[in-house]
Amino acid sequence: MRGPGTWWRGKSTPAKVETYTRGSFHFFAVMEVAVAGVPVIGQIGGGPGAVLLPLVCIHAASCALTVSRAVNWVCGRQEQPVRTMWTLGVVTAVVAVAALAFALYGPGDEDAESAAGSVIGVVLVFGVGIIALGLDSRRHVYTMLAGFAGGAGIVAVLTGMPVLGALVIALLVLVSCGFLTFTAVFSVWLLKSVYELDEARETRARLAVAEERLRFGRDLHDVMGRNLAVIALKSELAVQLARRGRPEAVEQMIEVQRIAQESQREVRDVVRGYREADLEVELVGAQGVLTAAGIACEVTGEAAGLPVEVQSALAWVVREATTNVLRHGNAERCAVNVGVREGRVVLKVENDGAAGASDGGGGSGLAGLRERLAAVDGTLEAGRVGDGVFRLVAEVPLTGAGVREVTV
Repeated sequence: MRGPGTWWRGKSTPAKVETYTRGSFHFFAVMEVAVAGVPVIGQIGGGPGAVLLPLVCIHAASCALTVSRAVNWVCGRQEQPVRTMWTLGVVTAVVAVAALAFALYGPGDEDAESAAGSVIGVVLVFGVGIIALGLDSRRHVYTMLAGFAGGAGIVAVLTGMPVLGALVIALLVLVSCGFLTFTAVFSVWLLKSVYELDEARETRARLAVAEERLRFGRDLHDVMGRNLAVIALKSELAVQLARRGRPEAVEQMIEVQRIAQESQREVRDVVRGYREADLEVELVGAQGVLTAAGIACEVTGEAAGLPVEVQSALAWVVREATTNVLRHGNAERCAVNVGVREGRVVLKVENDGAAGASDGGGGSGLAGLRERLAAVDGTLEAGRVGDGVFRLVAEVPLTGAGVREVTV
């Protein structure tokens, strides 16, 4: 049964940051109703309070809707919610003016004025701060802040407040709204940066795979290019000799056959060298790639002295496990251990990204590894062990002597 912890661990790092951002700003809407809306009923009474409370609730709902659409826009899932932000701006101004009118022309007692002032302050701060989530430039943010602060000062002058007092009101609105606006702008920057870093990590993994393919392609080109050119020349020469009835054509075709067989042998050597990877090299490469991807990787044990066929099989396990950690998981730490126990070489790979990793029973990659290990009487086990930990264990029997014992 999936619990709250499993749900949270199942998210990638960018998804966690996005969820936290959404939750934080949605919580502001709840705070608005709790701080400015509900106390209105107790401080003002049922009649006037029954008017201000729905207005505060409508404003809070507009804030929540703007948060959802603005975050979707930041994550690239929809267009900029311009109409939604304008709607929130209008609702913010209407509710603030309504609360100001109540404070000026209402019952006139201190509790009513205090409640109305609380509504004005909370509505302005939350409204302006949440609109900033959907703005795409600092100039727009500064313009919005100046507009609301200037509007508050103008309204204060129109209600009969001295110019100095109106300036103080405008400054207070600018400072209070600016704080939440800065929080919103920083949250948007952080969310974008996390997604960009995650995309960069995936790109780095794809580039590593592409680089290996290019290396293999270059090796094949070096082997086959020269031989194919010689085969083409000798074949053309044999054709010309055959047309003239010269017996040397047979010798040339025998030479072509020899070169073709030599090419086959060289290609097999290249492929064998590619498949029979060096385990120690793969361990160093895996640690470098994972570290570059922001995953703390610790490699323990020694691979020196292991038989070639054992190293080849386990090197493929390391390569596939590294690929799985980069592509399918959301790991922050990875531990790789090589050791010998009871005549068997044991390779363990553990990472804390089990939520996004492939399951042990599926996947063509793990199935291919099992086939490779079966060729050397090896076994492979992979799956989740505990909360958020994915473990891959490969065991291969030793077929050579002189291997140093390493504790696992």
